[in-house]
Amino acid sequence: MEYKQSTSIVVLGALAAIVLTTIGSPHVALAAAASAAGHFKHFVTITPSHFRHLINKNVIASATTPGHFKHFVTITPSHFRHFINTTANANATANVTTTTTTPIKHIIVIFQENNSFDHYFGTYPNATNPNGEPAFYAAAGTPNVMNLILPKNLLSTNNPNQNQPHRIDRTSPVTCNPLHDYTDEQKSYNGGKLNLFVQNDGRAPGCQKTPTDNQVMDYFDGNTVTALWNYAQYFAMSDNFHGSMFGLSTPGHINLISGNTHGAECLHHIPTCSVPGKNFIGVNSGTLLGDIDPRYDDCSKQTYPTPTLNTVKMVGQNIGDLLNKKSITWGWFSDGFKLSPPAPPLPVGKVPCDYRSYHRDSAGSPHVFDYYPDVEPFQYYYTTSNLHHLTPTAIIGGTDKTNHQYDLSEFWAAAKADNLPAVSYIKAATYEQGHPKSSDPLAEQTFLVNTINAIQKLPRWSNTAIILTWDDSGGWYDHMMPPIVSPSDDPTYDRLYGNKLCNLNPPAGYSNPPGYPQKDKCGYGPRIPLLVISPYAKVNFVDHTATDFTSVLKFIEDNWNLGRIGGGSLDVLANPLSNMFDFKSPHTAPLILNPSTGEKS
Repeated sequence: MEYKQSTSIVVLGALAAIVLTTIGSPHVALAAAASAAGHFKHFVTITPSHFRHLINKNVIASATTPGHFKHFVTITPSHFRHFINTTANANATANVTTTTTTPIKHIIVIFQENNSFDHYFGTYPNATNPNGEPAFYAAAGTPNVMNLILPKNLLSTNNPNQNQPHRIDRTSPVTCNPLHDYTDEQKSYNGGKLNLFVQNDGRAPGCQKTPTDNQVMDYFDGNTVTALWNYAQYFAMSDNFHGSMFGLSTPGHINLISGNTHGAECLHHIPTCSVPGKNFIGVNSGTLLGDIDPRYDDCSKQTYPTPTLNTVKMVGQNIGDLLNKKSITWGWFSDGFKLSPPAPPLPVGKVPCDYRSYHRDSAGSPHVFDYYPDVEPFQYYYTTSNLHHLTPTAIIGGTDKTNHQYDLSEFWAAAKADNLPAVSYIKAATYEQGHPKSSDPLAEQTFLVNTINAIQKLPRWSNTAIILTWDDSGGWYDHMMPPIVSPSDDPTYDRLYGNKLCNLNPPAGYSNPPGYPQKDKCGYGPRIPLLVISPYAKVNFVDHTATDFTSVLKFIEDNWNLGRIGGGSLDVLANPLSNMFDFKSPHTAPLILNPSTGEKS
């Protein structure tokens, strides 16, 4: 079944007004426009390019003068300003005629950082519940999940790793930052034995807490990530969701929006570029492996006064391109994306990006920028980039000089104006992303709960779905071997089954495009939490379907009939998220939580 969104754009009425203005009384034109039941304000959706087209077609005589337009201005001058595309119009209504295959009209993807499933849900739904901490007690009938307890107790000496898992208490939420690059993670998984995490990902500074406790093995429970466990109780979660490949944050972001890390080109067209400060390659065989800054962002390191580091661009399509083709409103909203430099000239040695907003992070660093470009994936593609961090001049989610890349404040301005884009991606500030060391679960919980509470109070909540997930596992231990659907045989970087081996038995149904070997895409990668928060999400439900980032991509593609990315994208293999929804029996009551404790308010 297809669901058609109601529309209040009166294009025909507006066009009639234009024609009548050119051939008769302007007052007749006003009457024609007014006949559109008060919806003249949506005339803003006809852009200057439409006028050029109409003039070329002799619909509007080229002699039409500004005097004709004053009659439009007298009705709604504020909306006329938006029509000529001179100022931002977050307060204008953005209803567009769209047809969706589900009742969902608004998808909001919240993309956090670096946590595996077992790290946050390893004992779900069983919490320790010590005195003085938020308590969690599962509802009757809560389904089992594939965790550290079931089907075999991996909290005991049954665990095959060098150190055993330990619970991290709420009083010590700041952790080490395990290694989690493409090769080390494959080594940790050791061909499905999953027994070498301490020797590989756990080699990071500070992870070996005691001789018997390497923090890479450890986990939080429902007394710390309380809100996440409560969302799982009231909505739907997956215990079989994975990164699309092994490795780091930037490839995870690219896979979320395109399903393909191949097509990476280093600055100056050299074949490879290194990860800053690390002995690890960034691009190999044309595939992105590391956290390299994007080519199309003024905040990338190449723009500093002495550009010594490489940047990367991606070729091919992403989901933004598909949405643009169908004129679907969308945006990526990063906290801290907006720059606030002083009036020029800037002080010597300073660039606009030095004036990004910043906070003290969980590790105590006092000046950590809220925005970093290596986790803004659309900035890697020329067609969807906002190089200079320009602010919007048109409707939020529409096409203008921002190219759909915004500060997070623009999302809330649009939401307040009941102008929520059809597809939104939300990126928290660095100190609230949940990234080990620079953030922590309690700072993350504050951001998530405040954000989700606010979204549930919007008028559009009744047809909205929030998809909450993380960009990679962070190297944290997870006991489940992912299905390997994307083959690779790189002799230098693939190590899952030993030298140069990623997949012993590649699946049927997918082949690389002719001429594109697309190596170094070994995946699926580690298991990652995924929650669907929506009136249409099944209640207290756990989905066991094997899914990955491209399942999120596929849900958006299919909901608006966008087609597939192509060019080697893994969206062609993705299983759907549909099992997490019940489109026949929505539950509209929101779940409002306390951002400090994660408990019900």
